Amino acid sequence: MAIQGFLVASILISCFVATCYGVTFSSLQNTLVVTSSPHSDQELKAGEDKITVTWSLNTTFPSGTDSTYKMVKVKLCYAPISQKDRGWRKTVDNLKKDKTCQHKIVAKPYTASNNTFTYTVQRDVPTATYFVRAYVVNAADEEVAFGQSTDSHKAINLFKIQAISGRHISLDIASVCFSAFSIVSLFGFFYMEKRKAK
Repeated sequence: MAIQGFLVASILISCFVATCYGVTFSSLQNTLVVTSSPHSDQELKAGEDKITVTWSLNTTFPSGTDSTYKMVKVKLCYAPISQKDRGWRKTVDNLKKDKTCQHKIVAKPYTASNNTFTYTVQRDVPTATYFVRAYVVNAADEEVAFGQSTDSHKAINLFKIQAISGRHISLDIASVCFSAFSIVSLFGFFYMEKRKAK
């Protein structure tokens, strides 16, 4: 009876540890070839510009490598230069805690080739330097492989996104008009006061 209790406790603890640890990025195979349309150092505008992403299985891997692949989740990821001194964008090997890829581009059922998606950069994407990464997940929605538009050091094929400033030309024109009106009103007020004083 004591042995059975010990066995149950061991199984529960190992399940708990596995759940806490989760999938690590270092355990994933880089089996996808991913490209994105912005050229290196190109600057895109949030809310306006588009990114075309293509991905396919790297044909150098043996047949059947993708037998468990169910979905592809494509994401916009921060480059190291835009993670420095920003803990909320930190790269962590445990994918449940990793903050590198916070912006979803698309999620689609997995197919080995001819995958393309054109994404309009969302208005809430902050100013930073980025690359594109695609995660492959299995039927249990666990990451099993990946591919990215940059190298392993995340140093090439990076592009910039400029966030929306919140200012519009119409607001600038309105503020100039109101400023001019207030100055004219002020001079008018002083002129009227001077005339009354005489």
